[in-house]
Amino acid sequence: MIEPKLEVPAELRELAEKTIDQAEKAFGMFFDAAGKSMASVPSPGTEMSRQALSFTEQNMKAAFDHARKLVQATDLQEAMRIQSEFLRSQFTNAGEHMRQITGGVMSAASDASKGKF
Repeated sequence: MIEPKLEVPAELRELAEKTIDQAEKAFGMFFDAAGKSMASVPSPGTEMSRQALSFTEQNMKAAFDHARKLVQATDLQEAMRIQSEFLRSQFTNAGEHMRQITGGVMSAASDASKGKF
């Protein structure tokens, strides 16, 4: 069985790519501002917040890369492969992020019990 090609006009692909670039730039500005805001108001939870912001930024970058790849897909099979790879990598990253967050929480709890706050 022959897989039909996705007939998406080049202009539409270009528009989608520009939209992704603009959204990525806006999120970049948000993350810069959020990082500066956290640096200006240090608190006991600052490191945990910084880590959460970093994970969120990584996830957004992965989503934008995924969107760019998806825009270039030429058939449904390729689009499904791209989607599957993205989901697999996101599940892996989510597990790693949870391990790091759990480790940070455990370390903070240990420090608090020892009076290192």
